[in-house]
Amino acid sequence: MSTLVITLPDMPAAATQELDYVLTFDGAHVANAGQVPLALLPGAGEVVALVPLRRLSWQQIELPRGSLGRGFFGDGGATRLRAVLEGALEDRLLDDTAELHFAIEPGAQDGAPLWVAVCERAWLKAAVGLLEQAGRPVSRILPEFAPEAARELPDTLWVLGEPQDARLVALTHNSVASWPLSAAALAQINWPAEQPVVAEPAVAALAEQLCQRSVTIEQGSLRRLRAAQSAWDLAQFDLANSSGSRSWKRASDSALRLLRAPRWRPMRLALLAAALVNLIGLNSWAWQERSAWRAQRQAIDAVLTSTFPEVRVVVDAPLQMARELAALQRAAGQASGRDLEAMLGAFATLAPAAALPDAIDFSGAELRLKGLQMQPAELSALALALRPQGYLATPEAGGGLLIRPGAER
Repeated sequence: MSTLVITLPDMPAAATQELDYVLTFDGAHVANAGQVPLALLPGAGEVVALVPLRRLSWQQIELPRGSLGRGFFGDGGATRLRAVLEGALEDRLLDDTAELHFAIEPGAQDGAPLWVAVCERAWLKAAVGLLEQAGRPVSRILPEFAPEAARELPDTLWVLGEPQDARLVALTHNSVASWPLSAAALAQINWPAEQPVVAEPAVAALAEQLCQRSVTIEQGSLRRLRAAQSAWDLAQFDLANSSGSRSWKRASDSALRLLRAPRWRPMRLALLAAALVNLIGLNSWAWQERSAWRAQRQAIDAVLTSTFPEVRVVVDAPLQMARELAALQRAAGQASGRDLEAMLGAFATLAPAAALPDAIDFSGAELRLKGLQMQPAELSALALALRPQGYLATPEAGGGLLIRPGAER
């Protein structure tokens, strides 16, 4: 699925303002990038908003135990957590906490230090609302830079912007800090020589001059695309629609990252290979079962046609063989299980001595005994006893019993 990464404007958003965007189809490569008005942004299946570095303040705090209990975003938990955050950050922030938006780091745990992203609530709501009004609902809100202990990249010093407004960004595993680009700021940072310095093309020459070292040039679109892979999501508290929608969004985002992220490619290939192996194995097993069944049926049919050559068409081999055998027995003057004598003999052997029928009706290998002086339970028991003898017996109304060949002896 395609993803459109939009950098929110630093100033209050307007419909005619040009926005930086990056379009990707696989999450790893830039398909298109540029700066266009909102109405000219390309379409995509997912829209991700990036909050500029200047609009965010990062604070590391440790909340009281129990603040991050299970379901703290539901059943009033979000309100309680925000109140705790306001109390913990009130002395650190210059603005009124009621006018600020807070977002805690992903995977935050009770009793451990955690990062909190802080920005102006009105500005963020206006920027996101403008995108929604233009038919670009945002699925995630991500920071342009974020401190993440699990970062795979080394600590990096970034030089961004234009020559007249360039900035330094020091991104490490445990912090993110920014200063205007100047020789004094570089001297204060004292960036280690072994750590990389990355600059955007517009300020690459200025960065090499001030840093007195070679720098790596990287397009801003690649940096924004990499930021879109972050586990952060600033859509919390009043910017989160509901607990259910947020959970669904996180699950869908995780699934999308699993489907698109290059580092998960070996696992995707392994899952695909396992599915193909199972599919091939099931088809092979089914083919073998069908072949065995056909071979068994052909063997049974062969016994019938070899024993009774006059049978030209085989429909039900066991039934046809039983009929042919009964016909041979009748022709030889021998009693078969389908004859009246055999059925009456089986009944007389198993029925009580007092069970004498008032009438006997025999037709087409079916024997109907009427007027038996037997209880329904006795008739049912007699029917069960006749099954091992090769007969199906069905009790009838008025003390009757219908006996016919059916079960195998």
